[in-house]
Amino acid sequence: MEAAPEGDGPRRRALRFLIPVIALGLAGTALAAFALRRTDADRLSRALDQQTAIVAQTLAGEMRRYTTSLLDLAAAVGSQSRLETAEFAAITAATDRQRLPGASGVSLVVPATTGQIGGVERAWRTAGSPGLRLRAAPGIRDGHLFVVQSRPIDGTAEAVGQDLAASTPAATALAKARDSHQVAISPTYRLLEDGDVPSARRQWSFVLAAPVYSTSPAAPDAGQFRGWMVMGLRGADFLHQAISRTAGNTVVLALSDSSAGRRTEVGRWQPAAEPARGQPARTVPIVVPQGTWELTVTPTDRLLPGTDLHLDMIAWAVGGFITLLLAALTGTVITARNRALRRVDAATAALRDDIDRREAVEVQLRQRESELVGFAGIVAHDLRSPLARITGYADFLREEAAPRLEPLHRDFLERLYGGAQRMQSLIDDLLDYATADNQDLVTAQVDLNRMVAEVVRDRVSGHGAQQPRIVVWPLPTVDGDATLLRQVVDNLIGNALKYTPEGEDPSIEITSRREEAGGWRVEVADRGIGIPPDQLDTIFDAFIRAGGSEGYHGTGLGLAIVHRIIERHGGLVGVDSNPGGGSRFWFSLPAHARLVAGTGATERIVHSS
Repeated sequence: MEAAPEGDGPRRRALRFLIPVIALGLAGTALAAFALRRTDADRLSRALDQQTAIVAQTLAGEMRRYTTSLLDLAAAVGSQSRLETAEFAAITAATDRQRLPGASGVSLVVPATTGQIGGVERAWRTAGSPGLRLRAAPGIRDGHLFVVQSRPIDGTAEAVGQDLAASTPAATALAKARDSHQVAISPTYRLLEDGDVPSARRQWSFVLAAPVYSTSPAAPDAGQFRGWMVMGLRGADFLHQAISRTAGNTVVLALSDSSAGRRTEVGRWQPAAEPARGQPARTVPIVVPQGTWELTVTPTDRLLPGTDLHLDMIAWAVGGFITLLLAALTGTVITARNRALRRVDAATAALRDDIDRREAVEVQLRQRESELVGFAGIVAHDLRSPLARITGYADFLREEAAPRLEPLHRDFLERLYGGAQRMQSLIDDLLDYATADNQDLVTAQVDLNRMVAEVVRDRVSGHGAQQPRIVVWPLPTVDGDATLLRQVVDNLIGNALKYTPEGEDPSIEITSRREEAGGWRVEVADRGIGIPPDQLDTIFDAFIRAGGSEGYHGTGLGLAIVHRIIERHGGLVGVDSNPGGGSRFWFSLPAHARLVAGTGATERIVHSS
């Protein structure tokens, strides 16, 4: 029997080590590449879901804004005892391209039979439109829909005299609005005034229609249907203005309408960025007046920078190189296998640490993104200006016109003013909550005694049935931002005053004590409605209101703002049940402070009326 060649034994032993090393190296590389590919895909999917939600909310909010504007115009037209051309021009004067971008114009449309055309024409000529000529659509025997007043917004010619009965989509929207007494939207179509526009520049458009009813007691047609306020919008212009700043170059958007039995693309947002590969688009419904459209969102390579680096291929290359290196070392130096395995473990641990760091960054980014969604800065800033105008006009009417109004109308005016005030409070709280986390801190010595005294003076008017009893023990001077700390004190004292059971006088005690670490702990104790024990840990979360507070006005943001401000000062905030009823809110500040008192450590200031 022939003997085995010398060296076969070492080669076999080397192969026994080499094959497992290669197999493990390739398997680890495959797992790492798969994990990186899956991580990138998951990140892109989550980012697309978040961006889709933001764009859909923005688009729905813009549609509601246009609808509300049209309803306001319809209400103003209906409130005139006798509408003339001058009044219509004054009512619609504020409608322009800056306020309603994408809108072609607003018009007043009235119904008329063939036999009524002459009478309608004479009536509106008498009302201030001497050159009015109603042009009945051919083939329409009855049921004409004439534009008798119009204000162009985009510079096109006035549509006065047109018969919208010639447009089936527009006529459908008008009929639906009259039957439902609500705003209705038409199927997409080409606007009549765009008939002379070159086909390459024509857009799919739609109209919003709001029914107009006479609401003036002095009008001869009081309570009767007058017609419609109609707003024409070009789909591509509307979509561009509504979401351009929100979408940016991160997604491709397509807004579609299927209400007429066919799918029509209303408008499209196509940034310069390239679409992302391997990620399906999202399709979500968009609620429009008495209908639903579809929004298709496709990600681009700018949605999540870095996903186009093909990290899985890099992992394959790196892993393959490491595997070959380990195989070479194993084949040549069997005795060095332990050192080679330690190197593999070190490389794997470094890769896992890198993945952990990336996931931690993603968690932080998702937290910041979720907080910023509720504040679409565009919504907050768009709301404050018109709301201030509404509040100002309503307050002016309360002072100047209330004595001349009927009790019912005064009640409506008070409701309008109260609703605007509540909306202003909500917007202010939202902005305070958003800025409390990123506003620059201006640190100075803050005298809490003086600050509490000022807040109490502002909060307690000295009039009314319920008079609070506020006991303030000596408070320290601390290092902090005076403006933000005043928000903390004002929120806590304001809550203590507000959440007092009906029929009881508010009672508040404010104390402080030095903590072992050298900082200060300030407590605000009240005898209010209290907080259920199971909610003590969640009451400082945004939009969380304690059980039993349903009958009290509030936004659920005050304590969240307090929590953010104290955290930024490096302190803690909490709440405990107050023995005997009520709550004891406290916050701590790690500041160098000194007790400020008039005659000694036991002096206290009592505010009562």
